[in-house]
Amino acid sequence: MSAIIMPMSERVRVFAPATASNLGPGFDVLGLALEQPGDVVEAELRDETGVEIVEVTGADSLSTDPSENVVGIAASAALARLGVRDRGVRLWLHKEMPLGSGLGSSAASSVGGAVAVNLLFGGRLSTGELVESALCGEAVASGTAHADNVAPSVLGGIVLIRSSEPLDLIRLPVPDALRVVLVHPHAEVLTAEARRLVADTRFVIGQAVANTGNIAALVHALHQNDLELFGRCISDALVEPVRAPLIPGFDAVKRAALDAGALGCSISGSGPSLVAFSDSDAAADKVASAMETVFATEGFESDRYVGRVNPLGACAVSQ
Repeated sequence: MSAIIMPMSERVRVFAPATASNLGPGFDVLGLALEQPGDVVEAELRDETGVEIVEVTGADSLSTDPSENVVGIAASAALARLGVRDRGVRLWLHKEMPLGSGLGSSAASSVGGAVAVNLLFGGRLSTGELVESALCGEAVASGTAHADNVAPSVLGGIVLIRSSEPLDLIRLPVPDALRVVLVHPHAEVLTAEARRLVADTRFVIGQAVANTGNIAALVHALHQNDLELFGRCISDALVEPVRAPLIPGFDAVKRAALDAGALGCSISGSGPSLVAFSDSDAAADKVASAMETVFATEGFESDRYVGRVNPLGACAVSQ
């Protein structure tokens, strides 16, 4: 998608949404944007070249060194793609989601940095270039440049990553009735560790065949507005069995979601959050309550995020 050129700005404020990735059978190739939560990045021009991170709020463990924080890495990549050599940017990162949650926390920060820089310099980068810039940060955080968090955070909606090299993104239709239920227990799963477990696992051809069929049918279901079929496709024969033991009470929480009427339920990203789907607001609230109840019996408080798929992706917001 080509860029829309706008006047340069002196200061911008960007909201970059959280995402649910590895959606059902779509490991590294399917993700969606959430309405909430998300990170907020403020940026302003400075006369000195390069990137300065003035402040990080909401996550004391994150560095303000722009070479160590994904928001600075992505911002630097965006500056390089824009060809800016005579000015720099100051950044303020406001983390409004937990780290290691399976909500695409590092991706949201990366996207916020790239989009903020792009807006400061007139919005000259295409969506593909924004995704590529943000992937520079995501690669540092998770050890690999997978786009299934970054792409939906930039574009909004449900995004299929057909190819990473070269980057080929497909935005899929979203049924009006689809509701997303995201429940995050107060536990942490490190993305790099979760990816290592997958890399160390030997899979058999039958598992790959099962996931291939479900991905194809899921895309068809979205195009046909068939939520019942969509729910049946939220099934992962490859990665979910490997990562489920990292999540407290996973089997019981998933069963509770399905028993409460969820169309489908799976791990969001690397976990420990679980994502489920419903066909109405009332049904989604019922599913979220059932999932929270089971996490509580496992000794974990949790947060719920219930709503539609975010259609906009990262965007400027009022100061």
